[in-house]
Amino acid sequence: MIKINLLPYKEKEKQATMARQAVIILFTSLIFLFIIASVHIYVSRSISNLQRDIKVKETRLVDLKNIIGEIDHIKTEKNILEKKLAVIKRLDEDRLFPVRLLDEINQLTPTKDLWLNKISETGMNLNIEGVGRDNITVALFMKSLELSKYIQSVDLISSKQVDISGSKLQQFTLSCVKKRS
Repeated sequence: MIKINLLPYKEKEKQATMARQAVIILFTSLIFLFIIASVHIYVSRSISNLQRDIKVKETRLVDLKNIIGEIDHIKTEKNILEKKLAVIKRLDEDRLFPVRLLDEINQLTPTKDLWLNKISETGMNLNIEGVGRDNITVALFMKSLELSKYIQSVDLISSKQVDISGSKLQQFTLSCVKKRS
């Protein structure tokens, strides 16, 4: 006898297999969605943390730029003050120069043979006018001035013989270039 099974067991197996596959697909879809949601949350938090860090760093950058501006301003003021101090120092060093120069000229002037009438200063030039006993006295005075530590060079501008109280004397004009102190 032939037995015919009228129960649809293969269909039940197919339905069970399909149900299992549907559960597996649903479960893997949920896991995939969970992973995507986790990654999204992680990336969103990272972005918000980075944006917060950017705002903090931008604020710090603005503060640092202000500090750099203040430092540049202080450097500028410092340079100005250093220049002023250099001028003051130079003036302090140069304040005794004219006194020393005149003292040196006084010491180099032969007392009985040469008389100075006028000394004038223009920048680094010094003009000396006077009267000497003769040309040799004027030449020796010029040589003494050239050896001075305050005079760089001496040039004779003019020399002429004049009669003063019955004596024939040499009236002269010298141009000197001063040395920097």
